[in-house]
Amino acid sequence: MSISIGETKDEMGATAAAAGADRMRAALEVNGVCRIIVATGASQFEMLRALAREKIDWSRVTVFHLDEYIGMPMDHPASFRKYLKERFEDQLPQPVQAFHYINGETDPEGECARVGEAIAMAPIDVAFVGIGENCHLAFNDPPADFEIETPYIIVDLDEACRRQQLGEGWFPTFADVPTRAISMSIKQICKSRSIICTVPDRRKAEAVRKALEGTVTPEAPASILQNHPDCRFYLDRDAASLLRSHA
Repeated sequence: MSISIGETKDEMGATAAAAGADRMRAALEVNGVCRIIVATGASQFEMLRALAREKIDWSRVTVFHLDEYIGMPMDHPASFRKYLKERFEDQLPQPVQAFHYINGETDPEGECARVGEAIAMAPIDVAFVGIGENCHLAFNDPPADFEIETPYIIVDLDEACRRQQLGEGWFPTFADVPTRAISMSIKQICKSRSIICTVPDRRKAEAVRKALEGTVTPEAPASILQNHPDCRFYLDRDAASLLRSHA
């Protein structure tokens, strides 16, 4: 595990994107194809913008979607499908080989099986992720299931997670925030060969401290990343403000 701290969000995002792109190009050189996971949310704005500008043969890249609300229409402002289509896929210079969006409007169990079958076909080269204010990884809120092998699972969203979505401006009221979602499981995320974790903002400083310097526990789901052989954290100064090692 390594930590890089940028002076600004743009610097943080560009550095994270460059590191992930290097790993993507290496996978393309060795295997001819590359498979990645991308996350959403305010924490990923700068990284995804920079990643879309990297020189990569996107026609040989397959992309997997990390999580999505159950029952969420794609035209809703909070839709993660909408987010990734507009902020990432549409910004690429060429179409990707495949983009496996999670459809939150269909049968949840069937959708978990569909995307789970697709992701199980070959290893993931790079996972681009963030962590939540409650230290969640994807929508695996505490206490997270560290043992389930199923690639995609149905989860209940806790109050802290839902309040974060409200606070970031995705929903007009707390009652509007969905209570259930489809999420990639912890084990599936951790199967990725490399993980690029981008986390800005002071509101996530305590979650960052728990993830990087706390005990590995389901009560702090992102702490599991301490055990990954190639996980790199990219933070801004505010997110890193509570780390003892970078005080």
